[in-house]
Amino acid sequence: MVSMAMSGRRKSLDFSGFVITSQQFLIISCLMVSVAVAQELAITPPRGWNSYDSFSWTITEDQFLANAQIVATTLKSSGYEYVVIDFLWFRMRLPGASVTSPGFDIIDEWGRPVPDPVRWPSTAGGKGFAPIAEKVHAMGLKFGIHVMRGISTAAVANNTPILGAQGSPEGAGGRPWSAQDIALTSQPCSWMPGCFVSVNTSSEGGTAFINSLYQQYASWGVDFVKHDCVFGADDLSLDEITAVSQAIANTSRPIVYSLSPGVRATPSMGSAVNELVHMYRVTSDDWDTWGDVALHFDVARDFAAAGLIGAQGLQDGYSWPDLDMLPLGWLTDPGANKGPHRPTNLSPDEQKSQITLWAMAKSPLMYGGDLRQIDQDTLDLITNPVMLNINAYSFGNAEIAAGPLLGSQALPVLSLAACSETKGASWAVKKSSIPGAYDQLCWTIPTASIAQTNSEGCLNWTMSSLSSISGTWQQAMDSKNNIGHLGNAHVWSYDAGNMCLDSLDYRSNLGILHLSNLEAHAGIMTSGQFLPCSKQKSQTWQLTSEGKLTSPSTGLCATVDAQVNVKRVWAARGSDGEFYVAFFNLGMNSSSITLSVDELTRSQNVNVTSGSGQPSASTAAPSSESSWQCTGTDVWNNQIVNVFAQSLSAIVPSHGCVLYSLTCTISN
Repeated sequence: MVSMAMSGRRKSLDFSGFVITSQQFLIISCLMVSVAVAQELAITPPRGWNSYDSFSWTITEDQFLANAQIVATTLKSSGYEYVVIDFLWFRMRLPGASVTSPGFDIIDEWGRPVPDPVRWPSTAGGKGFAPIAEKVHAMGLKFGIHVMRGISTAAVANNTPILGAQGSPEGAGGRPWSAQDIALTSQPCSWMPGCFVSVNTSSEGGTAFINSLYQQYASWGVDFVKHDCVFGADDLSLDEITAVSQAIANTSRPIVYSLSPGVRATPSMGSAVNELVHMYRVTSDDWDTWGDVALHFDVARDFAAAGLIGAQGLQDGYSWPDLDMLPLGWLTDPGANKGPHRPTNLSPDEQKSQITLWAMAKSPLMYGGDLRQIDQDTLDLITNPVMLNINAYSFGNAEIAAGPLLGSQALPVLSLAACSETKGASWAVKKSSIPGAYDQLCWTIPTASIAQTNSEGCLNWTMSSLSSISGTWQQAMDSKNNIGHLGNAHVWSYDAGNMCLDSLDYRSNLGILHLSNLEAHAGIMTSGQFLPCSKQKSQTWQLTSEGKLTSPSTGLCATVDAQVNVKRVWAARGSDGEFYVAFFNLGMNSSSITLSVDELTRSQNVNVTSGSGQPSASTAAPSSESSWQCTGTDVWNNQIVNVFAQSLSAIVPSHGCVLYSLTCTISN
């Protein structure tokens, strides 16, 4: 009997009764080693560096290896071990090439993407990424790549043969499988529809194609795969995720399997994939705007409450809801055709809030900035030992108080969604009573659908002089002296700096900067929808007689139906009995947050063992004459904390947080 104990779960392999040769024993031993390594994958949330936030798709071999070397010398000791090349490493950087442009991708004879040898000279001659992976491994790091959904349209157009498909398609008369036999052209990637489509994974050819991809990645020495356009509300493909999960297992190589993105992902989606992967994005792309960060709080809360943090993962590893990369330091812009050229837009307080939420929610930590220009403050932030310990080893992680429990209001959120899903806000134009003043486009949320008082608000609007705008507003007065408009116009906000509401997903909206969020007009919060006014048709809006604000260009509607609570409290427990507590203030003004120590301990299922004075998993409650004593540190201010009271209290700056590491006892 040979047994292996991995991560608290025991697996046994019984070879009794078998006589094996030395060669067979060697094969079995190698398989056991590969299984053991696989079982050790993602035991804690993976950490590393990803090229997307700083280089978009344009990164070169020299730039990548320079960043990898800094990870090895500066971040590896803090647990950052993966270096990942993000998307389109197979796309030639030629005039006309962009994120969404087909016709520039390099594929091999079997329809599989291969690196552009101009940007990746070591890969020339059919070597693939093997030489670069070897250099990364020599640094003591692990090598990762980003891959796309299904099969490229380049392979479909060339109808390349499928490696490993031994039979033939039904009715093909002995003809071997080819790309057009497996391509599901009716199921394209939603944000790159001209470049990638799904494959029929239930067919021999489709399965063979998926297997050939991952056998190739394994032969290159890939340790991490970020699989895009297969998860979230827009692109969920359980069939492909399942097929890729099996293909990775078939390689016998320990590969961390990550899904991206997670547009409108839900805990039920996470439950459907967690055993197939090691990490999966639960949000759309996160960039360096406060609106993006703030909208992660509800998502993180819901996935934690569903028990999905550190749930069962692929091949006896664990799986982690992923809040996306950390857009800190020196960055580029979404979808840009250029590398890092600007610092992050997040303030120091906002950066601390972001990484604190990522730590408390135990999200993978993938730094996105160009490490060649990392500053000491950012380095200190992402290597803070208490933060990293929380991220890796804490338990009981959950949001334990928010909003009304803390005496705060919720901010409405402006977002874009399919018009069938926008059942919250109703829009109307309110005519200004002030001569020369702009009319306002106003939203109303049914009071029954919200818990707070922010149920209505307005945005400025104007008929733009841009020549691309056609049509006129048709005005009809209603009983409340509002004006209903049918026609086309730009919606703009003076408070945001003459920005217009845009309906395009920024990944396909090339050449337009993804700007900071807006908190204006009755406290509305938005993430990335207000962009510089232009002639883009995506900035033309129509207000229907039903009160929907629609984009004829994209078919999306604008809605204000989500609520983000301004004050939030997260808590977790440490392996040495300490309590971790994070106060977050998502609002525009500094605010006081108070939490009772009793509430903190109850949230971690901890009360007091009679007579011991130490917290434990007992049901005995402290008496009315008991008094808590907590000592520890205010992590980000690096100050000693002594609490001789029944509650914790702090003044938290706007968009900021306070993080405590505390040891608490009780005296009678």
